[in-house]
Amino acid sequence: MIATQLRKLEHVKICLEQQVEMGSPLWDEVTLIHQALPELSLDAVDPSCVFLGKKLSFPLVIAAMTGGCDEARNINRALASMAGQKGVAFGVGSQRAMIEKPELAATYMVRDVAPSILLLGNIGITALKQYAPARVAEAMHTIGADAVCVHINPAQEIFQKEGDRDFSGCYAALEAFCKAVDLPVVAKEVGNGISRECAAKLKHVGIVALDVGGVGGTNWVLIDSIRSGLDATTFKNWGIPTAASLIEAQVGLPVIATGGVRTGLDMAKAITLGADVCGIALPFLRILHEKGEEGVAEYIDALKADFIRAMFLTGSGTVTALKRASYTVSGKLLNWLQRIKQ
Repeated sequence: MIATQLRKLEHVKICLEQQVEMGSPLWDEVTLIHQALPELSLDAVDPSCVFLGKKLSFPLVIAAMTGGCDEARNINRALASMAGQKGVAFGVGSQRAMIEKPELAATYMVRDVAPSILLLGNIGITALKQYAPARVAEAMHTIGADAVCVHINPAQEIFQKEGDRDFSGCYAALEAFCKAVDLPVVAKEVGNGISRECAAKLKHVGIVALDVGGVGGTNWVLIDSIRSGLDATTFKNWGIPTAASLIEAQVGLPVIATGGVRTGLDMAKAITLGADVCGIALPFLRILHEKGEEGVAEYIDALKADFIRAMFLTGSGTVTALKRASYTVSGKLLNWLQRIKQ
């Protein structure tokens, strides 16, 4: 087994067996303003949206988790199949493994079980310095991806024993990649958030959307420190909480909210703060492991039902209307909002 395959397997095992969520996404500091006269019928609420050119039944992405090992193939196919049945988007994990070893492409292949989903490919930003854009694009086209997420993960990498330590030149590599490939490119953090300064820089390289990947969900610093035997105690809460990163990332690009999104109400709060869609990963992995595809279907249905209820109670008949809904923020999140307004 190549090193990348082993790492992917270890990541899945740790996520299933250990406590890997850390910090708060700050959803509890967001209050959606209740409208006692919503002036619409619950049955008339339309939670659908269009993202990256494809219609979703509601703004959910089953976010990137894995790929590159045999176990990953079953996970990806099961979750993608459910995404197709429920009309939501799906993302695979880093495809570096299949670039290194093309026969691993099967672990990312889901189009036969989910032909119409919005499918997001995945590659790390440091890999863009190693592989030519055409080679990366080939991996994306091989799995039939509609877009490619370039994950940006310096905090994770420095706590990974075999991680990349050199992030110099990444901006130029990303800019060149965006210009060279024929796929939309999404810039994606993996658990430490995107600042206003970073979002503004990323906008100029040609990406089409930002995935804030904030603090409050799966903690990859913790996961890779466990793998590597490193002490990450002082950095286990490093980064920008997801709700705060949504505020930071408003630079005129579509935004995906990932990082501690767990309920339909969390999703509604994220949309109101500026997200266009929401990504959820770890709960799907664990539910699939414990309850199978039926459990995944039930979770998606519960997310959608609560999302619709939140829309109704804010008087929002559409997702566009929800983006204009009234809300208040408190505590730490208020400090983040004041920082942006300064």
